[in-house]
Amino acid sequence: MRRGARLGVDVGKARVGVARSDADGMLAMPVETVQRGNDTEAAVRRVLELAEAHQTVELVVGLPISLSGNDTPSTQDARDFAALLASGERDVRLVDERLSTVSAQSAMRASGRKAVNQRSVIDQAAAVVILQHALDAERASGNVPGSIVERPAADATP
Repeated sequence: MRRGARLGVDVGKARVGVARSDADGMLAMPVETVQRGNDTEAAVRRVLELAEAHQTVELVVGLPISLSGNDTPSTQDARDFAALLASGERDVRLVDERLSTVSAQSAMRASGRKAVNQRSVIDQAAAVVILQHALDAERASGNVPGSIVERPAADATP
């Protein structure tokens, strides 16, 4: 198992949930819900600030895929957001996030939170589910989960 804290990211149109792991990559925990709205650049900056603050080695971004394995309306948005994150100094990986929000909502209900009180933390909880799944999959298989997001090519002009 690779060492180093990772940041989990659940990309939404209005908000971005963020979670982090411990340095041993064993346990995911909620960090913050970043407001996105119409300011994607500010949301990306904040996620990169969180990655720096938590000294993460990698960002794990959930890729929303339908149960049938096809793209959803949010798939390209997550890919675009991940590409912007890849302009930073850390590796960015896209991982299948099927049912992460459903799992997070179920966990919230099981903990006694009412739906009205869930919005402020559901995005963080989904990021925890995404990251924990990636950590568990890597530990079980020995393979790095998901696919790497290529960094933008450096401008070759002087």
